Amino acid sequence: MEKLKKYLSVKNDQFYRQGAVELLVFNFLLILTILTIWLFKKHRFSFLHETGGAMLYGLMMGLIVRYTTKVSDVESGTVYECEKLKSGASTLLINITNQVYEYQYKREISHHNVNGHQGNAMLQKMTFDPSIFFNILLPPIIFHAGYSLKKRHFFHNLGSILTYAFLGTAISCIVVGLIMYGFVKAMVHIGQLKGLEFHLIDCLFFGSLMSATDPVTVLAIFHELHVDTELYTLLFGESVLNDAVAIVLTHSISVYSRKENPNAFDAAAFFQSVGSFLGIFAGSFAMGSSFAVVTAHLTKFTKLCEFPVLETGLVFLLSWSAFLSAEAAGLTGIVAILFCGVTQAHYTYNNLSPDSKMRTKQLFEFMNFLAENVIFCYMGLALFTFQNHIFNLLFIFGAFVAVLVARACNIYPLSFLLNLGRKQKIPWNFQHMMMFSGLRGAIAFALAIQDTESQPKQMMFTTALLIVFFTVWIFGGGTTPMLTWLQIRVAVDPDEDLKAEAASQSASNLDKNTTKAESAWLFRIWYGFDHKYLKPILTHAGPPLTTTLPVWCNPIARLLTSPSAYNDQLKDDDTDYIMDNDELTENHESSAHIPVPAQGRTDTILATSKKDIHEGDLGLGGYELQLEHTAGQPHMNSLA
Repeated sequence: MEKLKKYLSVKNDQFYRQGAVELLVFNFLLILTILTIWLFKKHRFSFLHETGGAMLYGLMMGLIVRYTTKVSDVESGTVYECEKLKSGASTLLINITNQVYEYQYKREISHHNVNGHQGNAMLQKMTFDPSIFFNILLPPIIFHAGYSLKKRHFFHNLGSILTYAFLGTAISCIVVGLIMYGFVKAMVHIGQLKGLEFHLIDCLFFGSLMSATDPVTVLAIFHELHVDTELYTLLFGESVLNDAVAIVLTHSISVYSRKENPNAFDAAAFFQSVGSFLGIFAGSFAMGSSFAVVTAHLTKFTKLCEFPVLETGLVFLLSWSAFLSAEAAGLTGIVAILFCGVTQAHYTYNNLSPDSKMRTKQLFEFMNFLAENVIFCYMGLALFTFQNHIFNLLFIFGAFVAVLVARACNIYPLSFLLNLGRKQKIPWNFQHMMMFSGLRGAIAFALAIQDTESQPKQMMFTTALLIVFFTVWIFGGGTTPMLTWLQIRVAVDPDEDLKAEAASQSASNLDKNTTKAESAWLFRIWYGFDHKYLKPILTHAGPPLTTTLPVWCNPIARLLTSPSAYNDQLKDDDTDYIMDNDELTENHESSAHIPVPAQGRTDTILATSKKDIHEGDLGLGGYELQLEHTAGQPHMNSLA
């Protein structure tokens, strides 16, 4: 008893000191990572990316922490028998010599993990609470992906990106789940899973978290080498939406797995899970977009632009509020903050002062850099600091096979189907590179560590961590040689590439006097609605609402319309969203020299490059997008 009281007093005294040591460790790891990145960039070292280096530093630090720190409680690791308990309780009240103590359930521990390290306070401190990942580290990464999205190229390949992100993720989840279920049955047959229960739904859960791709290493190399824009856009767009889909899919499978008999198919539970997926995704999308709309209105109708620090702070806090509100409402904050970032970039960014535009870009880029490197450093640490790893060689081997097969079943069949309707086909070397770029990273790791209470989930976490190590180090390090071997273009200027493509396709399009008025109807409807209503309501750009809304709406239209919308010419800022060269914009001057025959109308002429910018998955084809002009309004050259 005295020993226990002494331990509790010492534990309280050491709590703050251990917290400071923990922060110091991560601070030291980040300093090492930054210096390593500088060396890599200076010497153009491409065989190990900065994320791989961060993981390597984390591994070495975890090894040091595990074997140099001592357990403060001499009785930690001792197992006491409780014969009266028939199941695990969430809270235990234990009477020790007439003194009652409260103990709370943490997780199940495998017998081979029962050792003295279980009481190591430093190792426990180094093991992050999963809520830290989802509430602090992941939001900046996901928001930055949406805020810096290259919308012009993204929408040019929107159909393919949505296909890979939604249908491809579902295929990957099912294939991994079925293959792992086969391996689990084989392991049960040879006696390697004694005492563990693995159901099909558990394997599908593992498939959903392993379907989250995170090719941050490959994309960073692509960006540095200026790889073919089409390939970069396909990979980036897939990874952005794939993360959101994988998270919601994992939650939906968890909802289904709560049923009494997980081995039997329950149609009602299945449709409930599907409904949960659609409802959570739609609700999260609405939540994120709503906060962005509120931010746009505040920056439009107030004078916050006179105080850039306040304006930047408001954008940051409201964006983070979108994530927290979605989580509090039982939705998915990752989906909410992703679409919040996209909407903020499309509308709110136009209302910011020049200082705030620069500050928000730099702030979110810096937060993304720090959060990403902290996660990869922690992945290295977790291999040694996490105290309940379960290594099963057959399960790990099966997972590697399943991940590779699932990636192939995702990329090649879907690319074949997409090429049936694409004018610009996805070539074989692009498909091979996309297959090679299916790395696993922060999202898969965060989903795996979110639930490690049971031994099957601990085995999944250990396996997911090893797959992340392998893909980042081997596939990420082999990106540059693979680009050379597949003969993929590098040093490509995205805008010059797009103009050249537009010019090359214009000749064939001029020979065809047919138009596809039925094609891309959804995009045309959205653009017309956005241009006439949303842009004037949320920004200082666009035609006055008094010319687009009915006459009886004039009081509201005058209230919502910015005075600058009545100017004779639109401001150039209307086409400057995040990066001048990366948005849905049209350069009227550069395309004016391309001759376009009249199509029965002389008041509206469509530049050829404008048509080809939106050609592809959106299905615009040869259709000439014609903008209706209101009286006294200039021709608008932005589709952002």
